[in-house]
Amino acid sequence: MFVGRQVTCWVVTDGKAGMENQCVGLAEALGMAPIVKRIVLRAPWRQLSPFLRHGLGWAFSRKGDALTPPWPDLLIATGRASIPASLYIKRMSRRTQRPTFTVQLQNPVIDPSRFDLVVVPRHDGLTGANVMTTKGALHRVTPDLLASEAAKFLPNFAQLPRPYTTVLLGGSNAVYQLTPREMLALCQQLRAIVLQTGGSLLITPSRRTGADNITLLRENLKDLPVYIWDQQSANPYFALLGLADHILVTCDSINMVTEACRTGKPVQVIDLPGGSDKFRRFHQAMRDDGYTRAFNGALENWNYTPLDDMHTVAARVREMMVQHVIR
Repeated sequence: MFVGRQVTCWVVTDGKAGMENQCVGLAEALGMAPIVKRIVLRAPWRQLSPFLRHGLGWAFSRKGDALTPPWPDLLIATGRASIPASLYIKRMSRRTQRPTFTVQLQNPVIDPSRFDLVVVPRHDGLTGANVMTTKGALHRVTPDLLASEAAKFLPNFAQLPRPYTTVLLGGSNAVYQLTPREMLALCQQLRAIVLQTGGSLLITPSRRTGADNITLLRENLKDLPVYIWDQQSANPYFALLGLADHILVTCDSINMVTEACRTGKPVQVIDLPGGSDKFRRFHQAMRDDGYTRAFNGALENWNYTPLDDMHTVAARVREMMVQHVIR
């Protein structure tokens, strides 16, 4: 693809969907259909990654996918567990005539010069000669994906009145808390929106939202025009982004906020108790750049250029891979 021949690509993660989607999204932006490798580390590498870098040939459990040659031309990886795999594949491929070009997404914690390119969000504060910063997380959202998913799922929502307010719910994590108290307050705000706009709510909870919170959501909104994903049927997440007139998203997920801002639609962030310096830097920067606004119970309208870090990152990878192959 880059130099007149087909380029092979692996995506390596520990299988977490949010991480895997970042890598697959970059591969798709490069026009590649990657082979996805989900790995499991053995002890003690599992506990000591990324700092234990000896004996990497023994680091990978048979419970995960095998890492065996032929090695890929391009490796895209993310997450702490993926770092031993990135280093191992880079080391082993150097023994061949086609060394693997390694792209590590998110802060690897160790020296970024161990990889060919490291791509991190700017709020991580990481710098280096081979470090590229983005405004948010990478993802798979494109205008074509949103349009196709919206068309596929629209019949499910055709009976619901416009405008559509899409609500992306995360949940409690290491730094934020979504308790029944916050959920009840949010339900009252969502009721007010429906009464004010005459429209509908399209809500997608995550695994972290929790069964108790979802029950509260259903009970308090059951008399309104509302769709709440049941977490059993096909996930309409991308369709809800594509169909939205307004988007509300909880503050606990950088991925969801970034994906929402790819749409170019008004994105308002629902605050939750807690936080960290990293999250505060991210949210402040997104507000300063005009991508998001805080949600205080009322919907707002404004315009911005859709956030598209992926195009810039893919262009950088293409350029660097050409030089890598020429060397």
